[in-house]
Amino acid sequence: MEFEVSYSLDDEQQFWDELDDIVSAHCPSHALIDNALRSYLSFTTSYKGEYLQSEYDIARCSCKLLESALFAAHKDYVRRQIVYSLLQEDCADTLHLIASFLLFDGRQNEATFEMMNEEGAFPRLLELIRGRIDDEAGLYRMLLQLLYEMSRIQRLRIGDLMLIEDDFITYLFQIIEELSDDVSDPYHYPVIRVLLVLNEQYMVSAHDPGPGESPSIPLTNKVIKTLSSCGSVYKTFGENLILLLNRESETSLQLLILKLLYLLFTTRSTYEYFYTNDLCVLVDVMIRNLLDLPEESGALRHTYLRVLYPLLAHTQLRNPPHYKREELWRLLTMMTNVRSAHFAPVDETTIRLVGRCLRVSWLREDVGGGEAGDVAKKMLGMDLGTARESTLSVLEVAAHREKPGVQTPSREKNVERDKARKDFDWAGDGMMVAAVDNGVTITLNGKALGDEKSPFEVEGEA
Repeated sequence: MEFEVSYSLDDEQQFWDELDDIVSAHCPSHALIDNALRSYLSFTTSYKGEYLQSEYDIARCSCKLLESALFAAHKDYVRRQIVYSLLQEDCADTLHLIASFLLFDGRQNEATFEMMNEEGAFPRLLELIRGRIDDEAGLYRMLLQLLYEMSRIQRLRIGDLMLIEDDFITYLFQIIEELSDDVSDPYHYPVIRVLLVLNEQYMVSAHDPGPGESPSIPLTNKVIKTLSSCGSVYKTFGENLILLLNRESETSLQLLILKLLYLLFTTRSTYEYFYTNDLCVLVDVMIRNLLDLPEESGALRHTYLRVLYPLLAHTQLRNPPHYKREELWRLLTMMTNVRSAHFAPVDETTIRLVGRCLRVSWLREDVGGGEAGDVAKKMLGMDLGTARESTLSVLEVAAHREKPGVQTPSREKNVERDKARKDFDWAGDGMMVAAVDNGVTITLNGKALGDEKSPFEVEGEA
């Protein structure tokens, strides 16, 4: 990268003062805006090694531009120019600053991620992620996060999904295996989320392709393909998936996990991908979450139930000893008992999905008195023999989405939140920066922009 202006700085405060001057410039023309953006990237890249040594500092630079008069006056143009820079830039330090700006801006305004998709950023991010493993961890994690955030708020073009090679998916799974002993590694969580969102994109494209986008050859879900052929090699991913579901409170990420679990439990070659002990943990998590979901979370409850049926019917759990049989029976019958004080009147979809779960053969045995068919007929008003698995289930699972950042409501009161936050600093201009264990959380005008603590860390351990 060529630097057009030379700077001589004596200390860090001069760096931030000079950066304020750059982003405060009055730019009435596109040429002047371009000059200001070149100065911003050149200046920050030049002093990255000296004054921008942490994620906090990189994030602070992004927020300086986001809060600037330059950006306020020319948002769309500035965004597009930064996107173009992502497509063309090769310098690792500059790419780090570009990715940081797009990530924080996109979390505030989804139009940024939509613009990236329109301009062809998805293939570029695939290329950068595949080729930048040896760059610093901060840049690599930022690229993974950018791909995840861009992909989870919109449908990707089938043509872009077809660019994903088998080797790329295998490469991501291998990263997780290599890092299996280090749950605090900065790649661990972002890589898993990328695999989850790519699975969702495959799922949606296969069952509900966009107008004029039906491929001549069926699109292969390469996440499921890899686990079908090499699942025994990539067990760490499955272990972390269940751990993540156990700790995740964001609805959209829970749905991403449930969608992948649904496919794994309904694809014969992956019925027994998980270790039996992990499946028992998953049953515990699902019982707890189903009990904890309030009445207004009907759609999420339906998705859990759609996953629960194949989990009980197809995996190792179908074999004795039948784990938590009585607890599952009580849960399912309570969910459909209109006289229960725990649940509001039951909707028809819940009744149908519970009936499907009660049809699992090992739940039909005598549990608490009465055969499952008799009890279901009495309590649900239906015959389990006619409660066949709906062919629409996969479409319903694929279609259920939630906006990023929405937290799953809970019946529990006074839930302890934000355990990861250690200390907070005000950086001025409406920006609050929270240093956390595995990154930085930026709060801009009351909205969180940064990264949360890794869910794979064991609480209480350093």
